[in-house]
Amino acid sequence: MKKERKTARQILSDNPREVISVGPDDTVLSALQLMADKDVTTVLVLQGSNVAGVLSQRDYARKVEVLGRNAANTRVGEVMTTQVFYVAPEHTCDKCLVTMHTKRIRHLPVIESGRVIGVLSASDVLEELLQEDEHFIRVLEDDMLHLTIDTGGAY
Repeated sequence: MKKERKTARQILSDNPREVISVGPDDTVLSALQLMADKDVTTVLVLQGSNVAGVLSQRDYARKVEVLGRNAANTRVGEVMTTQVFYVAPEHTCDKCLVTMHTKRIRHLPVIESGRVIGVLSASDVLEELLQEDEHFIRVLEDDMLHLTIDTGGAY
């Protein structure tokens, strides 16, 4: 029995959310306020419809606070992470998790035809994998029960 894993597109459709983004010319303070308002730890940085980078609370802590900069006078483009890893909508949960683990990231944009269609968090992917594995275990247990009942023996 083969386990079918959901794709990034399916996870996004099951749990639709808006893409939360700022521009590179926005202040870090305004980005932090948006993060607080939306209760997120990371925002995409979009230049038009293209992903220019990602700004996380970690970027703020390491590149603004620790260096004694002022969030109100620092532009997002000065401190954002510019190397953005992403997946296509067809990538499975497993592929998303591997990418997140190997690249040591917690948020993964999903891009289709050059356009961001959503962002997956590590908890989105892990929750999905847990649900799929729990379902698979229930199916196996049910199969074992039927096998035991049909043969009259223990497994």
